[in-house]
Formats: sequence, C-alpha cells, structure tokens
Amino acid sequence: MANLTLDRVLTDAEALPADEQELLESLLRKRRIEAWRQETAAAAKEAMKSLRAGKLKPQSAESIIARLRLGK
Repeated sequence: MANLTLDRVLTDAEALPADEQELLESLLRKRRIEAWRQETAAAAKEAMKSLRAGKLKPQSAESIIARLRLGK
C-alpha cells in the first residue's frame, strides 16, 4: 500500500460527492466506536483475569473515582 498521509486522505475525501462524504464520516465513526468497544472489552477481560489471580483487590466505585480525581 502506498504511503498515505492525512492530507492526502482529506484531499481525496473532499473530492467525493457530499452524500459519500457523509457516508464516509458515518462509517469512520462506527468503526472507531467498534474498535473502542473491543479495546474496552479486552481491558475488562484482562482486569478480571488479574482480579481472579489475586493481583487486584475489589474496591468501591467511590474510592476508585476519588483516586482518579487525585490523579493517582
């Protein structure tokens, strides 16, 4: 595959008719959401594996949120 740049992709996308630009935008958004879901599911599975292995201890949501707010 030839080296693509963001500028080249944008230029090519702008050459598409408006309805195809909208379809492209929608498809990209849906694919990004699906990728995020898969990444989140993989992270959750890894966390559950660590929890079962005793590497993590159960915590309340409040304590986790407090730690996140403190940046720890």
